[in-house]
Amino acid sequence: MESTTQTRPPVVEMRGIKKNFGAVQALRGVDLVLRRNEVLGLVGDNAAGKSTLMKTLSGAYTPDAGGIFLEGTQVHFSSPLDARRQGIEMVYQDYALANNLDVAANVFLGREAVSLNLGSVSVMDHHFMEQETKRLMDRLKIRIDSVRQKVERLSGGQRQAVAIARATAFNAKVIIMDEPTAALSVAAIAKVLDLIRELKTQGVSIIIVSHRLEDIYQVGDRMMVLRHGRKVHDSPIEGDIHEFRERAVAYMVGARDDYPLAETA
Repeated sequence: MESTTQTRPPVVEMRGIKKNFGAVQALRGVDLVLRRNEVLGLVGDNAAGKSTLMKTLSGAYTPDAGGIFLEGTQVHFSSPLDARRQGIEMVYQDYALANNLDVAANVFLGREAVSLNLGSVSVMDHHFMEQETKRLMDRLKIRIDSVRQKVERLSGGQRQAVAIARATAFNAKVIIMDEPTAALSVAAIAKVLDLIRELKTQGVSIIIVSHRLEDIYQVGDRMMVLRHGRKVHDSPIEGDIHEFRERAVAYMVGARDDYPLAETA
């Protein structure tokens, strides 16, 4: 469990975010603040609105109302590429890696370095990409035998590490992680959590969407709970793991609610 970060300036603010899908109100005026060097755990039961909120922040969805502010300036994303250009990256649960390519090729996938450009023909700079990937792995303390190793030969924990490394490779300010430790072994989970801690020391702000409350307790600074498209709780992570788990579950199931007036859409 990490120290509180309330005095740090916000990197991201989402204000009054609403999103409807037909008659379904997926988000009902949600506010979110993410501060510098902060790890925010976003929790909630199924259909709470977590994925919709994060897809809105990462540019996959456009909000029906409300605004997104990056370092105090309002931004508008029409696609995930727009969000990525502004330094917001999302790491998905299925890693979104190309298994038939090696580690370096996956890190630079879609952003390949070119050594020679002959009009419609480009020659990729494999040496540069390999060297930069090695530096990235060393910086993040990720242990992989070779960056030329194909991803399909890596363990689940190593694949998750590569996916996270790729998200940080191009000066990301914010990384959103969707269930980063799902289906991993205990040892792999520990390594991923260590990587999250390392990213935080290097100035990255992180949002973790997870059902594993223990993971959020270990690396998080703050917890935010959604329920039925509303924010019902937002506080620093305090107390022991049992108190933390009981508090989180109480808000998730509706036994407690810090923002009852937010019920109005």
